[in-house]
Amino acid sequence: MEPAQSPFRIILGSSSVARQKILAEMGYKFTIMSADIDEKAIRTEKPEDLVMALAKAKADAIVSKLQIADDQTKDEKSSILIASDTNNYIGEDKDAEPTLLITCDQVVVYEGAIREKPSDEDEARQFIKSYSGKHASTLSSVFVTNLKTGFTKGDWDKVEIHFHEIPDNVIDKLIEEGLVLRVAGALIIEHPLIVPCVKDVKGTTDSVMGLPKALTEKLLKEAMNE
Repeated sequence: MEPAQSPFRIILGSSSVARQKILAEMGYKFTIMSADIDEKAIRTEKPEDLVMALAKAKADAIVSKLQIADDQTKDEKSSILIASDTNNYIGEDKDAEPTLLITCDQVVVYEGAIREKPSDEDEARQFIKSYSGKHASTLSSVFVTNLKTGFTKGDWDKVEIHFHEIPDNVIDKLIEEGLVLRVAGALIIEHPLIVPCVKDVKGTTDSVMGLPKALTEKLLKEAMNE
């Protein structure tokens, strides 16, 4: 797909390869920044509240980084600025295209319990084994910030996944490979080893992968129109 000719620039505030792949599939060009926050320091009882709080906290952290970088750039330009009576200081171009920041978060909910990234291989194995013959849900949040206007809007999307039995040898291979250690609930339904074990998905695969396309498009449009 050719990159979308959008009237805005995009920053994806995520190091997730899956989210980067999905956003590229949507046709957008984008740059990547990482929030580097302590996610464990933010806790809520409801999974919906947690994914939204974390996505917003990531946005706040990245906005702060951008402001610091902008201030440093202005200081550097000030040091070489020659006084003039026009008083046109080099700052943000008011006519420049806006930049939209996308931040996200995801958790898996299993029997009412919130699951984030597994702490180790044993927990990852426990997570995957528990899905065998049962079902779990993913909650994926998307939070969009218009860096030019300050407008923010976020929402979440839920997907329910039902599984067939997951053989122990499949779990062993997934753990050995290691990718499941870096995702919420150790859940990767698009993985070739897991695909045959997925019985039914009530929702979209892109949402399970961490970036629901329809919701992302909706929020981008709203951020541009406000």
